[in-house]
Amino acid sequence: MQKRHRNGRTSTTTSAEDEIAHLRGLDLKGLRSRWQSVFRRPAPAHLTRHLLFAVIAYRIQADRFGDLDHATRQVLDQTVAKKDGPAMSARLASFDQKRTELTPGTVLVREWDRRSQRVMVMADGFAWNGQTYDSLSKVAFAITGTKWNGPRFFGLRAKKINPQGRPGH
Repeated sequence: MQKRHRNGRTSTTTSAEDEIAHLRGLDLKGLRSRWQSVFRRPAPAHLTRHLLFAVIAYRIQADRFGDLDHATRQVLDQTVAKKDGPAMSARLASFDQKRTELTPGTVLVREWDRRSQRVMVMADGFAWNGQTYDSLSKVAFAITGTKWNGPRFFGLRAKKINPQGRPGH
């Protein structure tokens, strides 16, 4: 079955994970060919295999799950255009703090045991695997069988640094 995207490209119902796994096996010539089919123009000659892979994989995910929102693109554009150093680092940290509020409909994705786990934020909790949980920590426990800080498990909080300068729990 083929699905037409809003950008006019078509794809089969193959999962994004399968498409990206296929990309990993392509050589430089294969990635250039895939670039042509995805972007409808030849790949830039200067891009290495690694960069071709990364850009194509990003585009597959953005087409499937949604691209960056307008506010994120604005911050990135301003980062490149104007500021650098501590002022921009503080601005990006502030922007990141605002992004941790979860609104219903948000999908959190985490790979665990080589499987992609998707959790939908609901008005009354978090939906995973056909069940609703009242906390992310309970979802993380259901996925792993061990106790986790749910927001940290899903990458919503940075790891704490212990006094020796190493990541801690």
